[in-house]
Amino acid sequence: MRSFLPLALLLALAGAPALALAQETAKEPEVGASDDPSAAETAPSKVPLEEIRRYVAVFNAVKEAYVEPVEDRKLMQSAIRGLLLDLDPHSIYFDKEDAQAYDEQTSGAYEGIGVDLLQQPDNTLLVVSPIDDTPAAKAGIKAGDVIVAINGKPIEKTDGMEPLRGKPGSKVTLTIAREGTAKPFDVSLVRDTIRIASVRSRLLEPGYGYVRISAFQTETAADFQKHVADLKAKGTLRGLVLDLRSNPGGLLLAAVQIADDLLDKGNIVSTRGRIVVSDSRFDATPGDLLDGAPVVVLVDAGSASASEVLAGALRDNQRARIVGSRTFGKGSVQTVLPLDNGDSVKLTTARYYTPSGKSIQARGIVPDVELHPESVDKQPEIIDYSEATLPGHLRGDDEGQEGYAAGEVLDGEKPITAALAELKKQVASTAAKAPAGRR
Repeated sequence: MRSFLPLALLLALAGAPALALAQETAKEPEVGASDDPSAAETAPSKVPLEEIRRYVAVFNAVKEAYVEPVEDRKLMQSAIRGLLLDLDPHSIYFDKEDAQAYDEQTSGAYEGIGVDLLQQPDNTLLVVSPIDDTPAAKAGIKAGDVIVAINGKPIEKTDGMEPLRGKPGSKVTLTIAREGTAKPFDVSLVRDTIRIASVRSRLLEPGYGYVRISAFQTETAADFQKHVADLKAKGTLRGLVLDLRSNPGGLLLAAVQIADDLLDKGNIVSTRGRIVVSDSRFDATPGDLLDGAPVVVLVDAGSASASEVLAGALRDNQRARIVGSRTFGKGSVQTVLPLDNGDSVKLTTARYYTPSGKSIQARGIVPDVELHPESVDKQPEIIDYSEATLPGHLRGDDEGQEGYAAGEVLDGEKPITAALAELKKQVASTAAKAPAGRR
């Protein structure tokens, strides 16, 4: 189990302003009675007195009349979660234990089954992507699957993803609903310590390198540099296939660093929100690890968030061609705000914009060369799998545009072969344009 962002790290914002904002948020709200809508914009800390009275009335009614006694803390936790419930799928309240688990995942090691999930309004868990070489991937769990029960029990809102965690060697049974499958089916897995090697590489052919990035973690950018150096040590690197398929994202700064490694100049990404600390911009610095050698980026419907930022930055700067299927379309920035009691709030605070000024949200990255699975019959679960289909998602700038279609999940080696063919075209084109003395 992992999520898109780490605890207490702003994807595109500095840590100090986040903490200040968290402390401000944690203060007791100032009670006011203004009905002026503009007051809510200019003074968000003020809560109308009549709304507080209404909450207290409901709280007391539940305390006094519900069929079974309910603890005050449980009621308050439910009320706090309710504040975020109708915002968007990525704004979540974490209690202390969940917050700690959420944070540790960016180190690349945790105990569980190895899958990225989103909890849906009906409490079921949508699989964003299984993680390479983990129990979930080995058991055949696929992007777009929906976990409807764990160990035969329906998932409770308060349980969330926690039942998937556990000691290595312990067993867990998932009940999976899959598009195109008549009824849910069970999959048994053995939990393990998930150690994610987020970067892998190999030579596809002499002179043609391949780097697979499965997630963006603390060490991913440094590992990328090492893998590129290893590939170059094997001979002249004429071009690179960068595989971001089913990469759900992670640390934005890791994606920004890798974009910087491949760009000599230009904007990488910007973010815009309602408050000043939500606005940021990242630009490339001089130096290209590949010295201008062509790059092809391979993506699919499971490529989300930071993956989309990297793909968008390379394409908009004419540094890479994109091959594959439309990406997931998660173009929102989440800020994790730690609270005084150890709990945290993960709140959507801004949108990503690629260098061309386009928002990724509910749109994704459309490839230059489109690929499809070998057979729809083999992968029926990929239908309509995108941010735009999530209930309550943040609406995209171009949402509803004619001709929009969600992407598809692209498994196996054939997409890599197609990406290599496109890379060879780019290498040939670059060689044809180069001066005679530089070929």
